[in-house]
Amino acid sequence: MLKFSKPSVEQFLRTYVISDFAVSKDEKRLVFNTNLNGKMNLWAMDLPDNFPYLFAQRDQSTNFIKFDPEGRYVLAGYDNEGDENYQIYAVPSEGGMPQELITGDSSEKYYFAHLSDDGKRVYYLTSEGNPNFLNTRVRHLEDNSDVLINEGEVGPTYLAAVSEKEDVFVYMRLLANTYIQLFVKDGDNLVCLTPDAEKVHVASSPVFIEKDIYFTTNYDQEYSYIAKYNLDSKQFEAVLSIENESIEGLQYDKENQLLYFATEKGVEDILYRYDLATGKSEKLATPVDVLEKLVVTKAGNLYLLGRSATVPFNIFKSTDGTKWENLTNNRVLGVSREQMVEPEVVTYRSFDGMEIEALLFKANPENDNGHTIFWPHGGPQASERKMFRAMFQSALSRGYTIFAPNFRGSTGYGSSFVKLVEQDWGHGPRLDCVAGIEWLFENNITDRDKLFLVGGSYGGYMALLLHGRHQEYFKAVVDIFGPSDLFTFVNSVPPHWKPMMERWVGDPERDKERFIKDSPITYLDTMVKPMLVIQGAKDPRVVKEESDQIVAKLKEKGREVEYLVLEDEGHGFSKKENEIKVYNTMLDFLERHQG
Repeated sequence: MLKFSKPSVEQFLRTYVISDFAVSKDEKRLVFNTNLNGKMNLWAMDLPDNFPYLFAQRDQSTNFIKFDPEGRYVLAGYDNEGDENYQIYAVPSEGGMPQELITGDSSEKYYFAHLSDDGKRVYYLTSEGNPNFLNTRVRHLEDNSDVLINEGEVGPTYLAAVSEKEDVFVYMRLLANTYIQLFVKDGDNLVCLTPDAEKVHVASSPVFIEKDIYFTTNYDQEYSYIAKYNLDSKQFEAVLSIENESIEGLQYDKENQLLYFATEKGVEDILYRYDLATGKSEKLATPVDVLEKLVVTKAGNLYLLGRSATVPFNIFKSTDGTKWENLTNNRVLGVSREQMVEPEVVTYRSFDGMEIEALLFKANPENDNGHTIFWPHGGPQASERKMFRAMFQSALSRGYTIFAPNFRGSTGYGSSFVKLVEQDWGHGPRLDCVAGIEWLFENNITDRDKLFLVGGSYGGYMALLLHGRHQEYFKAVVDIFGPSDLFTFVNSVPPHWKPMMERWVGDPERDKERFIKDSPITYLDTMVKPMLVIQGAKDPRVVKEESDQIVAKLKEKGREVEYLVLEDEGHGFSKKENEIKVYNTMLDFLERHQG
């Protein structure tokens, strides 16, 4: 009988990403953004046919896809090699080469906000003339006239919703990840939808329903709930909350008077349907654990983009919210779900008694190499969830166990928990990680001499900091575009991030001592373990200089440091060959340092 070899790392890494999708008004065409041909492009399917074809080729990432309601064109926002300076392009209705629509200097941003029901007006945000706070403009496509309708101030300001008659606008002001205000513009005044704009809270996802604006907020609560603001009475009212779950995003089914929303509960999402007439909600089954995007069509059909730990990005359709049909078939080549590893959800006590939840992926006993990868997630105001990571499953196939803690500052555990990382990037979260490491040893998950450290973005920062302050725990360290110096980091972020940095990280003058203490570059003398540093040259969030400076200083000290720079990537890996190169390099690096 034929015998086949075990799955290779390449098989896991050949899965593709689907970052966004849109459905035409008649539901006959689905367009999605994916790296199916190795680079990010728009692909389409003519439903009910599930065969994908290239719809628009530009080989760049997009941040939105929008069908013209009249079927004349498709809009999309493209950046350049990961620089996140998205600009707005138009594609013919049958596909083709994207052409510039709302663009400018390559250093400027043009973010799509809304398309009018007749497809003749495009509302958008731009950094042009207001790089810190952004301006809102409307482009009239018939005569190409362009009008300023709002100047952002105080914080980055986004157009979040437009009424059906285009006479009422809701703006979102982002002061921090935990401080997001919603306003209605009344003449020259901005009226807050929540009772007190000065109270720190989050409000988002506004939807116009007759004279009410429904939205989600955690105003005066730990977890986000649905509220509404009446345009006539100017009154705020709480509508629906779900215990210990944060409601994230609202989708309105106007024909059936239903609201659909997902809740974030720790490491997974839950989908609900809310009947506006009866005030009753029901939980809906979904085919995945993490919901990336939900679209509700005029006919009441649901389209869902999501993933699970052993299910890569896929798009699903449901006509009733209970049974789901796969529209895409993105899977690991030649590997079943049963051959991959589902995580265990575990908890442990941190240094101060706080309970921390974590995901533990245990290597299969038949190929367990005895080593564990400790993975602090990015964000930091995000979380590690039950979502497919090609890197995780490829490392598991090589015999590594993976431990991913949701340290303080992670989302999904209430408002107070998320805020704990603000102006404390390097103390509480770091000690949560240390407690997690000790938990691994105490529970015989791994031996003290068989632990690796890998992290990206904030997780890369934490990897550097843990290496500098707790190097005795690790055999080797991988840093993927992590900030190395808080002083240089806060001054190098994109302009529209800068208004948020004081609340998020702190003030470099007022908090000078803490910045020194919490900057990985302070601990060069104790960074003695072998390191691999990976960086995208076009990264606008954690610029290349953050990695350059720590690599140079460590090499000056004669340390073992490998440095991989990707010239055509930003804060992530959009090109399949780059992703494969990165993770093969990382796994080879770890294997060389097992002994």
